[in-house]
Amino acid sequence: MSADQEPTSDQEPTPAADRPRQPAASAGRPLRAHARRNRENLVAAARAAFTAADDTVPLEGIARDAGVGIGTLYRHFPTREALVEAVYAAELDDVTDSAPVLLDELPPEQALRAWMERYAAFVATKRAMLNTLHSGWASGRLATAATRERITAAIGALLAEGVRAGSLRADVEADDVTAMLLGVFLSTAADDEPERTGRLLDLVVDSLRPHGHS
Repeated sequence: MSADQEPTSDQEPTPAADRPRQPAASAGRPLRAHARRNRENLVAAARAAFTAADDTVPLEGIARDAGVGIGTLYRHFPTREALVEAVYAAELDDVTDSAPVLLDELPPEQALRAWMERYAAFVATKRAMLNTLHSGWASGRLATAATRERITAAIGALLAEGVRAGSLRADVEADDVTAMLLGVFLSTAADDEPERTGRLLDLVVDSLRPHGHS
C-alpha cells in the first residue's frame, strides 16, 4: 500500500516548559505504576484517534482523551513519531499474540477466520498512520518493523493446527495467505463496506479448506 509523503508540519510544536530533556523511559528504569497507566492510556487514546481519523489528529486531543496534560504526553512521547511507533507496536503485538489465544478458544478454521478480522482491524489502524510511519522508516528515525514476517508466522501457526485437525489444506504456504489477505485489504481500502471485506475473507477461508471438505 502506498501513501503520500508525510507533511513537514506533522510534529506538534512543544512549549519549552513542557518539553522534557529525555523521554521518561530513556534512563532504562521501569515506569512506576502511575506513569505506566498514563502511558497505557495515551497509547489507547492514540489508537482510537488514529483509527477514527488519521495521523494528523492533534496531540492535545489525544492527551485530553487520555486524561493527562500535554506535558505528560511529551514526557512519554517526545515526538508524534514516537507515539505512532508505540501505537503500531502495540497493535502488531495484539494481532500476532491473538492467534494462540483464538486457537485455545476455537477450532482452527474458526480461529483463522476470527484472526483475519483482528488483522483487518490492525490494517485499518496502520493505514491511518502510514504517513508518519513511512516518513520515519525512510529517514531511519523509526525502526522498520518485521511486520510481514510476524503476521506470516501467526498465519502459519493457525494453518498448522488446521492441518492437524484436517480442516485446512496442507499444501498452502503461509506467506501466500498473507499475500491474499493484503490483496483483500488493498482492494477494499477505499470502500466503507465492512460486509464486502467479510465476504472476501470468507472466500479466502473457503479456498483453504481441503477439497471435498464441507
